[in-house]
Amino acid sequence: KQYYSKPVIVKLTPNITDVRLPAAAAKRGGADAVSLINTINSIISVNLDSMSPEPSIDGKGSHGGYCGPAVKPIAMSMVSEIARAPETAGLPISGIGGVTTWRDAAEYITLGCGNVQVCTAAMTYGFKVVQEMITGLSQWMDEKGHSTIQDFMGAAIPNTTDWKNLNLNYIAKAEINQADCISCGRCYAACEDTSHQAIAMSDDRTFTVIDAECVACNLCVEVCPVENCITMVEQESGTVDPRTGKIVSADYANWTTHPNNPSLEAAE
Repeated sequence: KQYYSKPVIVKLTPNITDVRLPAAAAKRGGADAVSLINTINSIISVNLDSMSPEPSIDGKGSHGGYCGPAVKPIAMSMVSEIARAPETAGLPISGIGGVTTWRDAAEYITLGCGNVQVCTAAMTYGFKVVQEMITGLSQWMDEKGHSTIQDFMGAAIPNTTDWKNLNLNYIAKAEINQADCISCGRCYAACEDTSHQAIAMSDDRTFTVIDAECVACNLCVEVCPVENCITMVEQESGTVDPRTGKIVSADYANWTTHPNNPSLEAAE
């Protein structure tokens, strides 16, 4: 940077254990901003006839860079880590990875990005997709009363924390909106076979939550194809949790003080 007068934006790889370290190094080196993420090392498929990775060149294949919507959750997590870390807080961030709709862009901005970059979506749908994102984002901002992206840039960072700090006394139960439910059964299959068997299915394929079994893992919410059909409803303090039979506490408690935390015994 000492030999170059123009702004320098350092693009960060996701193929690393802790993205905060190169981000901090870039800041110490005088970088004006960082952009992330680059693509993830990957082999997409193997040709079972030629027994070589695809795409194959003269019978040989190699790893490539995985990109698009599938990498968005990874990218947003890394963006939030840099925005939250004291060493890099305030460092301008350009978000990259799976930006396909205006909502994707908005989510990146709430995690601290000042702008986003689009590649895969433009390759898939053409450059017109960018204008569609701008239009959609502008409409959403008007609805929310935002006049500039600075109004909501980084707004989600104060609510992003480490798992150990989550409130273990917060109790919620899944609730299925029967008017919106299309009876696809995905929530039932996911919960019945891989979670807590907390969803019942009637003969006419009406799906209801069994509060005595629900642990609010959110799996049903994630697999449901209808937005907001399944929501998590907070249980009021002072009521009895039908799963545990215990009164829901209003006190905050997290894993760092939980009696089942083995590190507490190790510290003693």
